Amino acid sequence: MKVTDYISNTKEKTFVSFEVLPPLKGGSMQDIFTMLDPLMEFKPPFIDVTYHREEFVYNKKDSGHYEKTSIRKRPGTVGICASIMHRYGIDAIPHLICGGFSIAETENALIDLHFLGINNVLALRGDARQFEDRFIPESNGHHYAVDLVSQINDMNQGKYLDTNIENGSKTDFCIGIAGYPEKHFESPNFNVDLQFTKSKIDAGGDYIVTQMFFDNSKYFDYVAACRNVNINVPIIAGLKPITKKSQLTAIPRKFFVNLPEELVKEVLTADDKNVKEIGTEWCIEQAKELKSRSVPCIHIYTMGDVATTRKIAQAII
Repeated sequence: MKVTDYISNTKEKTFVSFEVLPPLKGGSMQDIFTMLDPLMEFKPPFIDVTYHREEFVYNKKDSGHYEKTSIRKRPGTVGICASIMHRYGIDAIPHLICGGFSIAETENALIDLHFLGINNVLALRGDARQFEDRFIPESNGHHYAVDLVSQINDMNQGKYLDTNIENGSKTDFCIGIAGYPEKHFESPNFNVDLQFTKSKIDAGGDYIVTQMFFDNSKYFDYVAACRNVNINVPIIAGLKPITKKSQLTAIPRKFFVNLPEELVKEVLTADDKNVKEIGTEWCIEQAKELKSRSVPCIHIYTMGDVATTRKIAQAII
């Protein structure tokens, strides 16, 4: 079922979904099942599976030449989605990113997903590599998420890269996009970022999943701003708890997210062992308020922490 169908069929009810990371190269599917098995009691309608662009390092050889070596590869997003659907009988949503894929490779991935019966995708530009100061697309790849959304939407209309294909099979993807209640860190200001979001919706986006936020007023203001510019699709609230003191600086630096003064003060004055509890309780209070305001879905960024995720989900259900 499509994400938008879940939302339209459960009006006035908030459901919970989860996002999981593929295991690092050398890991197994059992790592994913170990994470998800304890979460199935909350009956999530779908599970998101992230995709991370392959990272490289250059190792100097005895000859003086440098060898390009792949590191921290997280393979198998398509296969993981298929396994989740087979084991749990629920929808899995792969993240599709611009980085690391040519347009032709993207089309092939979409064809594979279509054959597998996966009809939800989250279209993202993706991050820059660690050693790059800006996003650099793959050769003959998309520069922006809006271009990726357009390609997916074209396939929904039966349009393929090969213009000789006539009456091509139409895919039926429900297309999710990312939204930024406090703007994307690369955007010059909030209003410009909002226009970028609208362009993705106009190109075929069906729903929005927000980046994490720690002040619910940011989410509510964002929804209102979207509606004011005729962005009328469902907006799913993305939540992640603070679990380490170091995140007080790491999260704002990487994601352009402001942390409420009360939360920061609590974390800074707490013992390290108590930080996760403080962050989890803060996230639970966020979830409770969001549910009271009939937010359609609360999407938890699990980051592999099943115990904390279960505690938050228990407060929502």
